Amino acid sequence: MMLLLWFRGILARRFVRIAGSMAGVALSVALLAAMALFLASASSSMTARAISAVPIDWQVQVISGADPDLIGKAVSEATPVKAVYQVRYADVAGFEAQTGGTTQTTGPGQVIAFDSGYSRAFPAEVRPLSGKTDGVLIAQQTAANLHVGPGDTVSIKRIGLPPAEVKVAGVIDLPDADSLFQAVGLPPQAAPQAPPDNVLVLSRQDWQQLFDPQQKMRPDTTRLQWHVRLAHEALPTDPVTAYTFVTSAKRNLEARTVGQALVADNLGSRLGAVREDALYASVLFLFLGLPGIALAIALTFAVTSSGAARRRMEQALLRVRGATTRTILSLSAAEAAIAAVGGTALGIAAALLFGRIASGQHVTASTSGPTLLLVALFGLLVGFVAFLFPAWRDARWATVSAARRAVSRSGTPVWQRLWLDMLLLAAAGLFFWQSASTGYQIVLAPEGVAATSVDYKAFIAPALFWLGMALLTVRLSGTIIARNGAGLRAIIAPVAGPLANVVSAALSRQSGRLTVGIAMTALAISFATSTAIFNTTYNAQARIDAELTNGSDVTVFGTSGRPAGTHLAALAALPEAAAAEPMQHRFAYVGADLQDLYGIDPMRIERATSLSDAYFSGASAASMLDQLTLTPNGVLVSEETVQDFQLQQGDTINLRLMDAKDHQYHPIAFRFIGVVREFPTAPKDSFLVANAAYVGRMTGSDASEYVLMRAKADPSALARQAVSVLSFDPSLKVADIAQAAHLIGSSLTAVDLGGLTTIELGFSVVMAAAAAGLMLALGFIERRRNFAILSAIGAKPRQLAAFLWGEGLLILVGGFAFGLLSGFLTAWMLVKLLTGVFDPPPEALSIPWGYLGVVLGLVAASVVAAVLSARPSSGRDAEHLRDF
Repeated sequence: MMLLLWFRGILARRFVRIAGSMAGVALSVALLAAMALFLASASSSMTARAISAVPIDWQVQVISGADPDLIGKAVSEATPVKAVYQVRYADVAGFEAQTGGTTQTTGPGQVIAFDSGYSRAFPAEVRPLSGKTDGVLIAQQTAANLHVGPGDTVSIKRIGLPPAEVKVAGVIDLPDADSLFQAVGLPPQAAPQAPPDNVLVLSRQDWQQLFDPQQKMRPDTTRLQWHVRLAHEALPTDPVTAYTFVTSAKRNLEARTVGQALVADNLGSRLGAVREDALYASVLFLFLGLPGIALAIALTFAVTSSGAARRRMEQALLRVRGATTRTILSLSAAEAAIAAVGGTALGIAAALLFGRIASGQHVTASTSGPTLLLVALFGLLVGFVAFLFPAWRDARWATVSAARRAVSRSGTPVWQRLWLDMLLLAAAGLFFWQSASTGYQIVLAPEGVAATSVDYKAFIAPALFWLGMALLTVRLSGTIIARNGAGLRAIIAPVAGPLANVVSAALSRQSGRLTVGIAMTALAISFATSTAIFNTTYNAQARIDAELTNGSDVTVFGTSGRPAGTHLAALAALPEAAAAEPMQHRFAYVGADLQDLYGIDPMRIERATSLSDAYFSGASAASMLDQLTLTPNGVLVSEETVQDFQLQQGDTINLRLMDAKDHQYHPIAFRFIGVVREFPTAPKDSFLVANAAYVGRMTGSDASEYVLMRAKADPSALARQAVSVLSFDPSLKVADIAQAAHLIGSSLTAVDLGGLTTIELGFSVVMAAAAAGLMLALGFIERRRNFAILSAIGAKPRQLAAFLWGEGLLILVGGFAFGLLSGFLTAWMLVKLLTGVFDPPPEALSIPWGYLGVVLGLVAASVVAAVLSARPSSGRDAEHLRDF
């Protein structure tokens, strides 16, 4: 009966406080649950995306002399498979063709043969460009070298046998050539081998007819592989578990075929990279999520502690009426149950709804069930501890007389006497400097070790900084308020007017409560600011990374035989095209090293793509392009090439480029004018950038293989229009920046954080408004009796409002100043700590002024609402006095 009466009294007399505590628990639970569900969903989507991006899961190479059928049977027994086909390889001395009265010859190459049905199981391996899709197919680079097309005859220079002639049926592209021609069985530390420049594809029957004799004479020049696609539906959704599953199956196969086959585990390698991406997502969870969760918990405890005076008075009255400590705690537990259970239920429901809206996805019950159960237990624990611990402490140590007096404890806290805030900030600076000196290696992947680990020491710096700034906020704001100096009066003067001295004196006697309000507001604004700036910078760098990979918003990739530049006018006229610029993609020999050469118009290239200063070494992008403009025969050389060939700026470099007349490589003099680290569409190792006009004049062809396009709005819409215009030529490939974003390698920016961004920024707004408005409103409720007494003795509403507005303005000014300063510095630190995983690193922070304006506006609105709701009403003065 007593509990029922207590429940009724709580809901009738203390609803706002219970609702505030429930809101704090709900925020903690909702944020934690939403981010946990996001991580589970992100891991699942990363696994699915990684699996879909691997054209060949396994390449099983049969050792010479082993039975291929037994190897194929072992593959099917080692793991569930969806497709298994044979591919035959043969090394050749070169190819030769006679066209246009001249004889063209290539260097060494390879002739391969696929089983019937291979193209249906592995559609990404061969892309038709022209002619038929069956018969003798020639790679587009080989066709360009030999200057041949469908219907022409090519002579194959077999090793140890007379040449064999075949008739070309079609020209193809091999998009996955790096994997298709990889050397199986090399140690992990070995450098990857480049795919052959010259490739011919035959049917299985033709290959056996031409190369079975070569295989008998020179077995070292031929090889046989089984290409395997695993049953993807049998793989776990978690990337770490999926990686373990695939690598275990590979080891099982190696045990079955020991000494008879070598396995290239392409899927395992990709899942290993994605496993690192999943750990990066966990890193972001720790960087961005934990401060918000800690803030929500702190808000819960602050709300419950704001009623300490009332709680001590109630306990004193209960003791006078004979209540024991056990009875008092049971009544407090009833209050805790309302806040904990209600807040947990609301938080779980909000997380499910908000997570679904934010990410547009849902996770399975087997994944979400245990996660939500743990989060629910966490919410119940927070709710009960927030209520029961203060009640237990007061009931155990407070006496009736002490509760009546309600004298606040005096004296400087221990942490202030020890200067803990300054020590934490100094330690944060030290750890940050230490992390900077090691290159910000957040995720460590020891070579040869299956497990990837996160360097959690990197979290120490931002964590210590966040705690240090929180304590520094408390110290400075408490000092300013308690001293009642000119600074405090200047802050409240705009709203207090002639009562500034009286209001400041009243506020200085409440420095402890006001300091908590300022600190909570500052922490909420800091969390919102740091999260928003980091997410905006992250998204900007992810887009730059994708643009670097793709070339521009939309890029049309052609070949030397079918250059995309011939359609420049049609592409530039598309409704969604803001700009379109051609770019040459040729090949040049630097000594014996064949490298990619990009010919550009340095005065116009930035109309279609962005060039960061980080792309170049020793100078800005603008100055490097100006220098290239002023030096017609100038060339920018990649760092690796500069080191390999010991080049000095100003050196003359003789590059061998193919001439359009005789299709032979001839030396052309270039002047080395600068170093380029990155360039749109370029590989990461060795490449060259030169003036397109000079390249065209010296090679006899001004054709541009690529076209870079800037979109007016949606790159996908522009890509669809380009595909429609170029549909008549299948050799031209159109790619937009969204596609490139999904193909970026293992790095932080490979994680899709759209859902996480929405979750973080949404909760940041709510917590910032709640921290300021709710704490202020609860403080006003605690002092209703004071305002009622002042009103009863003749104080005018305008005079009472000066106290309210002065307190509200003080919390706003302190929260804004400390919160924005802490938020900007924390965001800068987080971006610096993650510089090593951005490609290229950000040049400056990207600040979302609109979002920050919304956050600060809502915080101000919540304070105004709290003040307006707390204005004394003459009709309720007697009721407020009776409450006490």
